[in-house]
Amino acid sequence: MTINTKTLYVSDLDGTLLGADSRLSAGSARLLNHLITEHGALFTVATARTPATVVPLMQQVEATLPFIVIGGAALWNVQQNAYEQARPIKPDTVLTIADAFERNSLHPFIYRQHGSLLHTHHFGPMSDQESRFVAQRQNLPLKRFFLDDAHYRTSPDPALLIFSMNKYRVLKGIVDEVMPQVQCEVMLYHDIFDPDDGYLEICAPGTTKALAIKRLAKRLGVERVVVFGDNRNDIAMMRAATWSVAVDNAFDEVKAAAHEITGPNTADAVPHWILNDLLQR
Repeated sequence: MTINTKTLYVSDLDGTLLGADSRLSAGSARLLNHLITEHGALFTVATARTPATVVPLMQQVEATLPFIVIGGAALWNVQQNAYEQARPIKPDTVLTIADAFERNSLHPFIYRQHGSLLHTHHFGPMSDQESRFVAQRQNLPLKRFFLDDAHYRTSPDPALLIFSMNKYRVLKGIVDEVMPQVQCEVMLYHDIFDPDDGYLEICAPGTTKALAIKRLAKRLGVERVVVFGDNRNDIAMMRAATWSVAVDNAFDEVKAAAHEITGPNTADAVPHWILNDLLQR
């Protein structure tokens, strides 16, 4: 096998590499393994997901590079099953943000690295939406939930992510209140099914998928970065890439930002594009 050291290929997961069932198809897994083992392709994923769901989704892929997880807040070393280059939020920033939530009678989820595990802390009653969120993730091997934790703000473990789900206008009010007081990366977005609902993700300054890709590319010494995406939160990393590819099911804004449009996520489009690219070089 000759390792292709010139190009780094990075794909978003949901809506891009994963199919309509939010799983990696057997065809995509086989083709990615062929690309990695036979062509030496440098391939990884960049996602807002945590290793708790990324690892089982990608378990059929013979990955050689770390996964970019939690929106760029850390890398996940596949060989060592461990976090790398985690970017924690300062403790005083965590307190300031938690105070803002509590003034609005809310409490966020605080994701903290505890060795190779992700401890997710929450205090107080949860909404039905939050309860469903926890129930769907409670038995994952790389994640532990600490609910009704009165010390959720001050755990000694480093905080990598502060996350909340609520009405968009409520979360927007918290963002407007807290942003003048802290330095951090904030992503506030509407639910794709109900635009009145929203999701808020807060990470340390300099924590984005785009910057994480740049750091990984520099570490690998590649000459070219190709990024694949479908959603609005992929646009920044697509703009930071040498070449960007939107899947056919992407939002119109994403297609407009991309250099090229390929097939849909339901047709194993990402690995097929990479294979064609490698064969042309």
